[in-house]
Amino acid sequence: MTHWPEYLRGETMHARRGAVKHAFRYGVDFVLIDPDETAGPLLFSRNRMNLASVLDRNHGGLRGQGRGAAWAREALAHAGAPHGLSLRLLTQPRFLGFWFNPVSFWLAFKGDALVAVIAEVNNTFGDRHSYLCARDGFAPIRPEDRLAARKCFHVSPFQDISGGYVFTFDIRENRIAIRILLDDGPEGLVATLTGTRMPLTNTRLLGAALRRPFGPLRTLALIYWHALRLKLKGVAYRPRPLPPQQEIS
Repeated sequence: MTHWPEYLRGETMHARRGAVKHAFRYGVDFVLIDPDETAGPLLFSRNRMNLASVLDRNHGGLRGQGRGAAWAREALAHAGAPHGLSLRLLTQPRFLGFWFNPVSFWLAFKGDALVAVIAEVNNTFGDRHSYLCARDGFAPIRPEDRLAARKCFHVSPFQDISGGYVFTFDIRENRIAIRILLDDGPEGLVATLTGTRMPLTNTRLLGAALRRPFGPLRTLALIYWHALRLKLKGVAYRPRPLPPQQEIS
């Protein structure tokens, strides 16, 4: 059975908590793909250049040396996940070859039930770390479940590596809502991704390219813009520490 890729015209929100508050909300464009399929509209490609594309080397494993779905399946098997899970990758695609993705999500399903998520996090320093989210025994993940992970990766130079993440995933047939809470005492932040699922078409890809030209470069520019605003607000800059040796936690 061929799984046609889907388009998520989404919205992301970040809100910093603590003594210095800062928040923003932007539109984003994601695709939801079966990483084992190559089907898609004319303007979308897998592992080759196009208006929009997803390349295996950008996902799964070391940054720039990704192994795609093979890496995700190995990580799930190592964690004791059941055999026969189906995978989907929720990610911002490359546009005209440009790529930067703060976070992508490997979604693992047993039948129609979501049982595991690997959150693949990239920073602007060229590092990557992934967090595996699952319930005990890989029971189905419900929208109300709060899945915890200790923070061990440097993402923002304006936050310490301390505290922990709390993930919630509401993955429905027509809509996706993901919430990430960084709980670090009085500090921390809340980040969300929400959007409606719809078939990926050339028209939707063209619309995304016109609304947000060179989408990955826009993402980087916005990250640096908000970093400047935080600096001007007096938030202390933390130098980049070495990333964790393990690829996934």
